[in-house]
Amino acid sequence: MNWPVVMCRPARLVELPYAIVIEESSERLFTDFGIVFEIANDHPFVVDERGRWRDAIPRGDLWLAWVDELPVGFSVLGERDDRAYLEQLAVRPEYGRRGIGRTLIEKACEVCRSRGETELWLTTYAHVPWNAPLYEKAGFSPVFEDACAPQIRATLAAQREVLPAPEQRVAMRRML
Repeated sequence: MNWPVVMCRPARLVELPYAIVIEESSERLFTDFGIVFEIANDHPFVVDERGRWRDAIPRGDLWLAWVDELPVGFSVLGERDDRAYLEQLAVRPEYGRRGIGRTLIEKACEVCRSRGETELWLTTYAHVPWNAPLYEKAGFSPVFEDACAPQIRATLAAQREVLPAPEQRVAMRRML
């Protein structure tokens, strides 16, 4: 495969809009799986999520992936239950299937290891090929909800209240 050269670096606060545009563009891929995101930008769920992204920037926890000086993907690290948590990962659809998501995953794991973390958690859709199956290929394993710590369970509950296909939301963990 001839994948593009990807440069990853922590985002600056003025670059937060890039992450928002990337996320919004990536949402159109979900329609083939019956997932249509119809949540207004002023909905508390979206406001809270983007607030966590904004707060991640000064910590160096929102990373942008660049190809030819164009921001094409991003990841956001946070914390749940005193454990590293991958808040979000998204790639522009036209840059999908080129290793950019995997590059962002590995960068997130590298950052977590450098901080002494021993595991990285996330929540995602189980039935979408570029979600749980991609994460499994990257070393994540599904975790039964009753084996999750309280904040991960609360995150799943909050997502299931707002996001489409709530029954498909799952937690995953990668040991670092």
